[in-house]
Amino acid sequence: MAEFLDWDATVLVSALREGRLTAEAVMAATLARVDERNGAVNAIVDLCDADALMAQAREADAVPYGARGALHGLPMAIKALSNVKGRRNTEGSPLYADRISEKDSAFVARLRAAGAIFIGKTNVPEFGLGSHSYNPVHGLTRNPYLEGRTAGGSSGGAGAALALGLVALADGSDMMGSLRNPAGWNNVYGFRPSWGVVPRELGAESFWHQLSTIGPMARSPRDCAALLAVMAQPEPGVPFNMAPQDWDIPERCDIAGLRIGWLRDWGGAMPMEEGVLPLCENGLVVMRELGAQISDVAPPFDAEAMFQSWSDLRAFVLAGELAPLYQNAGSRGRLKPEAQWEVQRGIDMLAMELHAATRVRSAWYAAAAQMFESYDVVTLPVAQCFPFPADWDWPKSIGGVQMDTYHRWMQVMVPASLLGLPAISVPVGFNDDGVPMGLQIIGPKGADRKVLEVAQAYHMATHWPQSHPALA
Repeated sequence: MAEFLDWDATVLVSALREGRLTAEAVMAATLARVDERNGAVNAIVDLCDADALMAQAREADAVPYGARGALHGLPMAIKALSNVKGRRNTEGSPLYADRISEKDSAFVARLRAAGAIFIGKTNVPEFGLGSHSYNPVHGLTRNPYLEGRTAGGSSGGAGAALALGLVALADGSDMMGSLRNPAGWNNVYGFRPSWGVVPRELGAESFWHQLSTIGPMARSPRDCAALLAVMAQPEPGVPFNMAPQDWDIPERCDIAGLRIGWLRDWGGAMPMEEGVLPLCENGLVVMRELGAQISDVAPPFDAEAMFQSWSDLRAFVLAGELAPLYQNAGSRGRLKPEAQWEVQRGIDMLAMELHAATRVRSAWYAAAAQMFESYDVVTLPVAQCFPFPADWDWPKSIGGVQMDTYHRWMQVMVPASLLGLPAISVPVGFNDDGVPMGLQIIGPKGADRKVLEVAQAYHMATHWPQSHPALA
């Protein structure tokens, strides 16, 4: 029933724009599916009133065909870190449990102008910290392939919602790996664009903070590109805007002769759970069969120096954002312990420590540029372990190696995140427990379209989301 909910988003929106499907029918089917499938997984939270949503859908159907936007009539749920006017924006924190957004976030306003209809929010960890989507306001999001496991994060609700077919497109954000980790763990695609492709919020600190970015998630790279075309509008009031790109990715892309580097576990510096690397290598076999040249890459930079640089810069950023809550005696104790630890580190940081972190970052950027002279893209696993038990806060060890921070187990995300490189997670299959894994495809700064084309070629050869749907 309602097979159109499982169509590619580009196909579904075309049908809505051309009147071959009504927004009312799509909304009714969406709400029915959410009612049927969301309860066990808790991907979408703060669901809007059904009667109000149906009224919005009927209003969309009354819009003349020539005036319909790129996302006309498409139901979407926005990550619970962003503002939707008139709706709660809790960020998963009890401190913001009653906060109502006075206006849309900038990218949300673009989605609304393009015709999207917002049905609710997708769940996150508190303040988006950690790759496990649980919080004291909305509870826990479970993996739709195995409910006893995590869906990842911080865009865990978005990844699970896509896997279950509750939405066809989803937004996410990525400071460490929050677009890529939940995509890999939910058998869908998550694309972190080059930093600056999607501008920061007007008025937000943007000169120092160049770690986190908004990006798209979907069940195909082509759909990711279609959503990015709406998100990636230049904002003159925000520095470091990237030049506009052509996001019209063809259905079939050719990667014959493409030079792909395989970084594996970074020379052993990044411990991996058994089974992760073989699944990723299976994905690389597909790319080789498509004509790409696959080569092992020796570690191009010191992994520990890179992680410490990223960790210091992250603490600096989070202190800037959360210090008012931390320094208030009435609210500090209501912050999750990981948030308190990060903020205190940022407050204690010396100027020369921050300078040292930026010097390492600059050195890695230069080394990466040299690496990309030999490879068009490079690849890494999307996580160092498979989705872990949902009642854990985070994995304390991998392969017998103790994790010294709550985010060390996601160290494999840092190479792209520290430099703001374009990176997409593509599905590569399932382990013996039946939970998914993904592979990162990473390109040089600005090579967003190339990364999407490589992923789309792989998608057309595999169709992992379509051939292995989650029906939890």
